[in-house]
Amino acid sequence: MRGTTILWGQFIVAFIGAMIALQTATQFVAHKLGYQEALGEPAYHVFGTPCYWPWKYWAWLYQYDYYAKTVFFQGSLIIYGGVFAIFMVIVFMSVNRAKRNQHPDAYGTARWATLKDMKKAGVLVDEGIVLAQTHDRERTLLRHNGPEHCFVFAPTRSGKGVGIVIPTLLSWRASVLVYDMKRENWDITAGWRKQFSHVLRFEPTASFSVRFNPLLEVRKGENEVRDVQNIADILVDPDGSKDRMDHWEKTGHSLLVGAILHVLYAEPDKTLTGVAKFLSDPDRTFFKTLNHMLQCRHLGDRVHPVVASAARELLNKSENELSGVLSTAMSFLGLYRDPIISRNTAVSDFTIVDLMNAKNPVSLYIVVPPSDADRTRPLIRLMLNQIGRRLTESMGQDGKPHRHDLLMLLDEFPTLGRLTFFESELAYMAGYGIRALLIAQSLNQIEKAYGPNNSILDNSHIRVTYGTLDDRTAKRISEMLGTATENRRQTNYAGHRLAPWLGHVMVSEQESPRALLTPGEVLQFPANEALVMVGGNPPYRGLKVRYYEDRRFMNRARLPRPDAAEWQGKELKGLGLPSSWLHLPAPAVEPEQPSGANGNAASAGIAGGVVLEGEIQHNPEWGISVDDRQQPEKSKPKLEMDDGHQDAEKRKMRELEQQRTERNRQLGRQRAIEQSRQPSGGGMPL
Repeated sequence: MRGTTILWGQFIVAFIGAMIALQTATQFVAHKLGYQEALGEPAYHVFGTPCYWPWKYWAWLYQYDYYAKTVFFQGSLIIYGGVFAIFMVIVFMSVNRAKRNQHPDAYGTARWATLKDMKKAGVLVDEGIVLAQTHDRERTLLRHNGPEHCFVFAPTRSGKGVGIVIPTLLSWRASVLVYDMKRENWDITAGWRKQFSHVLRFEPTASFSVRFNPLLEVRKGENEVRDVQNIADILVDPDGSKDRMDHWEKTGHSLLVGAILHVLYAEPDKTLTGVAKFLSDPDRTFFKTLNHMLQCRHLGDRVHPVVASAARELLNKSENELSGVLSTAMSFLGLYRDPIISRNTAVSDFTIVDLMNAKNPVSLYIVVPPSDADRTRPLIRLMLNQIGRRLTESMGQDGKPHRHDLLMLLDEFPTLGRLTFFESELAYMAGYGIRALLIAQSLNQIEKAYGPNNSILDNSHIRVTYGTLDDRTAKRISEMLGTATENRRQTNYAGHRLAPWLGHVMVSEQESPRALLTPGEVLQFPANEALVMVGGNPPYRGLKVRYYEDRRFMNRARLPRPDAAEWQGKELKGLGLPSSWLHLPAPAVEPEQPSGANGNAASAGIAGGVVLEGEIQHNPEWGISVDDRQQPEKSKPKLEMDDGHQDAEKRKMRELEQQRTERNRQLGRQRAIEQSRQPSGGGMPL
């Protein structure tokens, strides 16, 4: 406030107060004197009572004070009381103005939130994601139960698991997907969650696990090409670190799309292991494998157009380039040669749709030991990619696309690499009933995986941190908390140094910025406290939650986990549906042509049965091809005479090989169907 500022408010209050006091004294004197005519004509009447102008009091005091001293003394007391009241009001206004000046906002208005602010922010509720607890004696839990996403970042061994992950899993009653690297979340929380939900543990490197086959999530019909391309995208970029694919990766991607579609339609082993075996079959060259893809009738009497296009594209390449493409594609499938992973991805004991549409909620724990995290990352990324895309495809007519909400709790989220689809879907997946709880050790991890301009933090409405050990993250946290404006007082004393007291004292105040927490204070943040930042609200400084010290969670944590095979068998009841891919008949195969006529044979194969993708007829009700029917025995092509270009012995050997291949396919298909009907996968431990 400048020295020349006129305090009009105080002047107006003083004037109005003085007039009220004087008017009251005037009316009091007139009343005591009986409204005599000697007092003069009244200014106006109110309900028949004469009213005089306020200044009449002074005239009456001058004329009649001698005759009515007591009356005018009482009137003076009224005026003195009014003046005192005016003085007190002015003092109050001055003090209030001074208090307002103690909270300047020139540099910022950051402050710590109170419980009232937290209640307004909607985090003092009975259910939801556990964030922290209050400082008061009640130790009230701060929970988030809204549709927004949460992001937690704190250094290792700081209590993220015992303070947020486990308490949330011990209180969240809807479906949940947990990325559990250390398996401690399964050990502690699965026992309680099995009381109301299907509890499943997918551990691809363990012999005791439920199984999931990504290829069986491909929807047969008009969506099959899109689904297969999404699978190939993850296979070709196993770490999510490639912004652009080079030539070999692009051609390898095309080969994988065609090979996966062919395996789904024509091979008995409809798995990624089956794709690897098909492309690296030791009984035939890769050139013959491509010709086989061209000659197989996937759609009744036609070759699948995408399969034919991929095979034809590769057959047009040179032998050296073809070898490079095959090596590139096989490098993406090496993981599925592991017999344990192959077994755990052979069939599906549940479907993605079960996560949000089963009769009861589903708790899916994805367990990967740290020693296998890098090796199995492509499979986990593929699984999360399919889940995220499938569950955000359609919105129900009533605005509720799914029966249950789903919490995606991804601990050590950056170790999965860059999930491009996940970063973009965070902005709208909440509208489909999916909430994300992402956990990292520092903001540097997110920046390393997603770049400096990522939108992970932008789409996280709630952020929780326990401090940090990293300088850059500490600076970012300090900036998130904001800047406050504080008054700094400076006092100067002047006078003779030998005087008994100093004669002059000068006090000055100035406003200056001050971070709510400096980076140094963030690095020294107390080990038992947590920072909770809710969008649009001041940050709250609360206490960490430790489930093993909280009786609200300990009783639930002691319940036995469902590790026995019989328990997992019960959990699988009502989950999973037989895939339409497992019941496909064996497609017809054209006979091989002489090696000297490969180009003509391939051209004839495409021209004889391939149509444009838009011309494939599909049944919209069932989502399967209308032409997917078993080829009649009489319609199977037979070997024709080659007009002397091939001898009878070669034709006979080719016929025997074709019959043997057909029998092997029928037996393999029958085994796959029988395994899919058994919850434990044909006696295999879960």
